[in-house]
Amino acid sequence: MPQHPPKSTNHAIGFDRERYIEMQSQHIHERREEIGGKLYLEMGGKLFDDLHASRVLPGFTPDNKIAMLEKLRDDMEIIVCVNAKDLERKKMRADLNIPYEEDVLRLIDVFRERGFMVDNVVITQLKDDNQVAREFIERLTRLGIKVARHRIIPGYPSNTERIVSDEGFGLNEYVETSRELIVITAPGPGSGKLATCLSQIYHDHQRGITAGYAKFETFPIWNLPLEHPVNLAYEAATVDLDDINLIDPFHLAAYGEQVTSYNRDVEVFPLLKVLLEKLSGHSPYQSPTDMGVNMAGYCISDDEVCRDAAHQEIIRRYYQALVDERRNERDDTFSHRVAMVMSKAGCTTSDRRVVAPAVALEEETGAPASAMELADGTVIVGKTSELLGCSAAMLLNALKHLANIPTNIDLLAPAAIEPIQTLKTRHLGSRNPRLHTDEVLIALSVSAANDEYARQALAELKNLRGCDVHTTTILGSVDEGIFRNLGMLVTSEAKYQRKALYRKR
Repeated sequence: MPQHPPKSTNHAIGFDRERYIEMQSQHIHERREEIGGKLYLEMGGKLFDDLHASRVLPGFTPDNKIAMLEKLRDDMEIIVCVNAKDLERKKMRADLNIPYEEDVLRLIDVFRERGFMVDNVVITQLKDDNQVAREFIERLTRLGIKVARHRIIPGYPSNTERIVSDEGFGLNEYVETSRELIVITAPGPGSGKLATCLSQIYHDHQRGITAGYAKFETFPIWNLPLEHPVNLAYEAATVDLDDINLIDPFHLAAYGEQVTSYNRDVEVFPLLKVLLEKLSGHSPYQSPTDMGVNMAGYCISDDEVCRDAAHQEIIRRYYQALVDERRNERDDTFSHRVAMVMSKAGCTTSDRRVVAPAVALEEETGAPASAMELADGTVIVGKTSELLGCSAAMLLNALKHLANIPTNIDLLAPAAIEPIQTLKTRHLGSRNPRLHTDEVLIALSVSAANDEYARQALAELKNLRGCDVHTTTILGSVDEGIFRNLGMLVTSEAKYQRKALYRKR
């Protein structure tokens, strides 16, 4: 059931990927020449599959950063950091739905497959009673990964006398490196990347090795206004860290210029400056902005496209926070923070074009509904039936529309559907015979063996990447995973289809 709302900027390009790779590579080369010796390059955000950046800067690809670093591969090695507290609380990487522990291993595999040297992991903020972290260290060691343990330093980052001493960084284990460019990355924010860089510089100095620091930055973008939607989208993405964007006060004092930074960089800058002055006699940086290597702002080719994409990301973060709070029975702290960001950005949930059609269809049918926006702005909806859940129905409707298949054509052969329903209800204990998205795709694949329409529909799956989706009920993990693997951007109302006290995670 297609609908045609006002034209969307969905899938439009607003960022010049090739210009970014060229400019960022050149800037890193210049920074290495300025500093001399070893350069510890902190990777702000994610090094690989930076999905947030690809959503708010359309044209920025998830592998943009690593594609740029491939130009420097023979001179560099990678260290992965992970916060022991995040291991203990089983923190999840939301966009992939895997715990940080598993993402560390996944990242090492990805980097090695692309020819990068990765031999070391740093466990930060480690306490002796953290059993989960100790078990992970043992696991890494068995896998042949070298592990350095970094402790919590009392007074960090304000007590610079203690931090820059044998009782501070001196207690951290040193990572032996063999390359001149060392990239420090992590599964997510708050992993201790900057502290790892500073600790390494301290230990290098103790060994007579010249070393310096820079930050490969993406967000906030320093030469965009403080409340530009792209910068506000970063603030919405980090509400669990209580990050806020602000004017860099050190840059303003040094140069009389207002540029955008954020609270954690500003808070830790005095420590960085003191450390560099103590170790080398001077600091090359007068502000947090100085230490960043960030050409992203120069590579925005269409500001309006990026603004619209950032608004959509903020709204998605709001719905995500509401769902997380509902699932985990938490208070509304995080969703309230994102709502404040949404207010600053001047957008509302009504700006998400798939919300109203999904909600209207649920009101009409009295059952869960969903809506998807295709690249051309067409909105496809799906309703719940005896055979299909709303997400599965929407998926089939979208594939029919894209393949120009008449709506009265049944894509799924009965011979493909019945065995799946029998397996679910008779053998797997399900009370619900409806097909979910994974089961629909299996049935469609089976039907495609003998049906040309089914083959045509399957061929259109690639055209769902980047499409926005909204459902009027919280999705199960299987449907979530299917949409994620198809590259679709999903939000949901923060309610369950069925009332229950116990739910499978």
